[in-house]
Amino acid sequence: MSSQNQHRFRIGLTADFFSTDGSVKFKDVGLSLLDEHPRMEYVALKEYHGQLQESQLNGINGLITMTVGITSNSLTSTEDLLAIARFGVGYDDIDVDACTEADVAFLTTPGAVDRSMAEATITWMLALSHRVRAKDQLVRQGRWDLVPDFMGCELRDRTFGSVGFGGIARATVKLLQGWGMRPPLAYDPYVPPAEIRSYGVKPVGLNDLMAKADFVSIHCPLNNETRNLISKSQLHLMKREAFLINTARGGIVNEDDLFEALSNNRIAGAAIDCFVGEPFSEPHRFSQLENVLLAPHAIGLTDEIFRDIGSAALRGIVELACGRKPMKGVINPEVFERESFQAKWKRLRVSES
Repeated sequence: MSSQNQHRFRIGLTADFFSTDGSVKFKDVGLSLLDEHPRMEYVALKEYHGQLQESQLNGINGLITMTVGITSNSLTSTEDLLAIARFGVGYDDIDVDACTEADVAFLTTPGAVDRSMAEATITWMLALSHRVRAKDQLVRQGRWDLVPDFMGCELRDRTFGSVGFGGIARATVKLLQGWGMRPPLAYDPYVPPAEIRSYGVKPVGLNDLMAKADFVSIHCPLNNETRNLISKSQLHLMKREAFLINTARGGIVNEDDLFEALSNNRIAGAAIDCFVGEPFSEPHRFSQLENVLLAPHAIGLTDEIFRDIGSAALRGIVELACGRKPMKGVINPEVFERESFQAKWKRLRVSES
C-alpha cells in the first residue's frame, strides 16, 4: 500500500449544520455512512458566513454546504480541496465555473429531495383548495357563522401544471395519480416531449400551461433564463380560481407582479416557500394577504429528506475520495478532463480500509 493513501480525508460541514454547542442540529444528515470508511472524518466549520471564506478551507478535502454560497474568492487556495457538495439540488449561489477552474468537483443530490418535495407540493395544493388557513382562523375567532363564505374545492377534475419537469415534478405527478385529476401539463423546453408524455403528462408551452392549469407549480432552477419567468403577462393568463405554488427558488416568479395579482384577486391564491433576498428577519409583505400560505423555504423539510440528502452528498464525496467517479450528481463533469484535477485526485484519494 503506497504512502499517498494513508492520510485521513477530512470532510467539512458548514456551520449551519451545527448548534452553538457543536452538536448537529438535525436528527440525521447521513453521517453514519462514514462509519464504513475509517480514513474519513467530518469536521465542523466553526463560523457561519453567507459566502464561504477562503480561510475556512484549511485542511479540508471535501466540503458539504447547506446555505453557504461559493464564489471565486472562496476558492483562491484549494490545493487540498477535491470536492464540494450542495446539501440539496439548487445551486444558484454556487460559482460552478470557479469550482472547475480551481480543480474542484461540484456535486448536488438529485433524487434525494423528490419524495419530500412532491409531498410538500400536494400539501400546498390541499391547503389552498380546502382553504385551511381561513377555516383555522374562523375557529380561533369564534366565527362559525362565516363557514358558508369559505367553501373549498377538491383536487378532483382539476388540472396540475408544472413549470419544469425534473425529478420533483415527476414524483408529484406520480403521487397525484388516483386523485381524479385531469391529465397534468408540463412546460420544460429541455425535456423531449416524448419523455414528458411517457409520464402521462401533456407537454405544452408556458402560456398554454398558465391559462389551463388550476394549480401552477414551479419546479425549475433559478438561472438567467428563468429569472422572472413568471411575471405579469403570465399571471394575467391564469384562471381567477387558479393557485400558484412556488417551492423552487425566489426570483423565478416576479414578486411585485404576484403581489399585485393576489392583492387584486386576479388569482385565487398562492403558496410560497422561497423568496428573493431570503432569509429575512422582518415580516414579508406577502404576510399582509389573506389568500397566501407562506413557509421559510422549509415546507419540504423532513427528517427523511435530511437523511437522504446527507447520505447522497456524503456518498458522492466518498466515491471521489476512493478514486471513483460518482454515478450521478456531478454538475461540472468537465473537471475530470483537467490534468491538474487528475493529479490532485490521485494525491488525495484514500484507501477504503
